[in-house]
Amino acid sequence: MTAGAFSSSKPGNLLCQTPYFTHRSPKLSFPDVFFPPDNRRNRFPAVSVTSENSAADLPPLVVVGSANADIYVEIDRLPGEGETVAAKSGLNLAGGKGANQAACGGRLSYPTYFVGQIGDDANGRLIRDALETSGGVRLDYVASVGGTPTGHAVVMLLANGENSIIIVGGANMCGWPSVLGDEEGLEVVKKAGVVLLQREIPDSVNIQVAKAARSAGVPVILDAGGMDTPIPPELLSYVDIFSPNESELARLTGMPTESFEDVGRAVRKFHDMGVKQVLVKLGAKGSALFVEGEEPIKQPIISAPKVVDTTGAGDTFTAAFAVALVEGKSKGECLRFAAKVGIVFLNGMNVRVTVEYFKPLDFEFRVKNMPVMRCARKI
Repeated sequence: MTAGAFSSSKPGNLLCQTPYFTHRSPKLSFPDVFFPPDNRRNRFPAVSVTSENSAADLPPLVVVGSANADIYVEIDRLPGEGETVAAKSGLNLAGGKGANQAACGGRLSYPTYFVGQIGDDANGRLIRDALETSGGVRLDYVASVGGTPTGHAVVMLLANGENSIIIVGGANMCGWPSVLGDEEGLEVVKKAGVVLLQREIPDSVNIQVAKAARSAGVPVILDAGGMDTPIPPELLSYVDIFSPNESELARLTGMPTESFEDVGRAVRKFHDMGVKQVLVKLGAKGSALFVEGEEPIKQPIISAPKVVDTTGAGDTFTAAFAVALVEGKSKGECLRFAAKVGIVFLNGMNVRVTVEYFKPLDFEFRVKNMPVMRCARKI
C-alpha cells in the first residue's frame, strides 16, 4: 500500500468522530529490504535477534493506531475558568499512542510496522520524519487523508511531571475504509509476531484488525488508553492481553482500584468477559500481570532519579512488554524489561540511557539511547 490508500474520497468511509484522548514518544535500523515472514500460528514465538537470526527473519511487531502532533506547554498550574496563564516553554513533538508504541519497537531494534492515518500537512510530515528516525519503523501502511488534519494534542506539563491533555482526533478518526483489506494493512497483521492496538482510532477498525489477527493465530494486545466509552464485547473477544492503567480499569469496571486486592477484583470482570490476561499499569506502584487461574505476577516500580514527564511512559511500557514477549521471554522478564524501558521516559525529553542499564536482561545488543521521538519544532 502506498500513502493515500485510506483516501477520504474512498467510498464507504466511516463518519468522522473527534473524541478526546493522548500522548508522545521515543532510532536504529533493520535492513532496507524487510519482508514479513511466512504466516505464524504460534502464539508467542521464542525468537531473539542474533547475528545468525537477522531482523528480516523475525515476525514483525505491528502497531495499528493513532499518530498525533503534540504541542507541549510547560506551566506551573492549570488555568482556571476564564483565566489565561503564561507557559514557560513550548514544543511540538510527534506522538499519539500508536506512534509512541511503534517508535519504541523500532528503538529496541525490533522489526516494526505502523499502520495508521495522518493528514497531508506539516504535522503529518513531522510524524513521518520522527518514525523514520525511530529505528526505521516501516510506514508502508501509513496513509495521508486529504482534507483532514493530522491528529493533534495540547499537552499541559506541570512542574511535578504530571500532565493534562486535550486531543483532536483528526485523521486518526476520519476517512478509514468501512471494510479493511490487505492494502490497508490486514496482510501484514496476519503475518505479525504480535499486534498492538489502542483506543484512539475507531473501534470498528480495531475489531477488523483483531479479528484478522485471531484468524491467523497472531496475539493481540489492546491498550485501554483513548476513548472513555465502553469497549465493545466483540473487540474484547479477539484480545489476548488487555492493558489498562489503574484509573482506566476503575472507569471501565466501575470498581475501586485503590489497593492491589481491589485491582485483582476489578481484573476478574475482564476474565469473566473472556480476556485471559490483563496487564495493569499501576503508576508509582509498578505493574502486574493477571493470568486467569494463576497467581498475579508483580513488578515493583523502578525509581527514577527525577520524574520530569510521565507522557508516553505507559505506551513505552506496553510496547517493550510486547517486544520481550514475542521474543520468548518469560512473563516476569517481560515485566521487568518493560519497567526498565518505561522508566527512561520519566527522566525527561532528552534523557539518554546507556546500554549498561539494560544488561540484567541481556538486551544490550539491541538497546541504544532511548530518547523520545527526535523530530520536534520549537513553538
